[in-house]
Amino acid sequence: MAHYALIDNNNVVLQVVVWDGDDQEVVVSASIGVIAKRTSYNTRGGVHSNGGTPFRKNYAGIGYSYNSTLDAFIPPKPYASWSLNEDTCLWEPPVAMPTTGFYHWNEDTESWEEDT
Repeated sequence: MAHYALIDNNNVVLQVVVWDGDDQEVVVSASIGVIAKRTSYNTRGGVHSNGGTPFRKNYAGIGYSYNSTLDAFIPPKPYASWSLNEDTCLWEPPVAMPTTGFYHWNEDTESWEEDT
């Protein structure tokens, strides 16, 4: 069984389905009538958590976009100030989050604020 992202004409993921068989993008696309791209449940930031082959940088989700140049699924941008890391295809804040405590991002000040 493999996971496939179903993509619209704007390269936005509409749905993720499980399909019996590997490397069946053409078969899935033809059977369902939309573009299908394989995705791996265990892939995040270009790394497969079980040491397997990572597919397209990130596991696809509804609302993610597919970038054919990077051959990657990219999550929706969380904040206007964040930038895309093209190696991981994940969004990064302009300031690294502190490593201790609990914080949330404040877009107005473009900084991390400690949760109280």
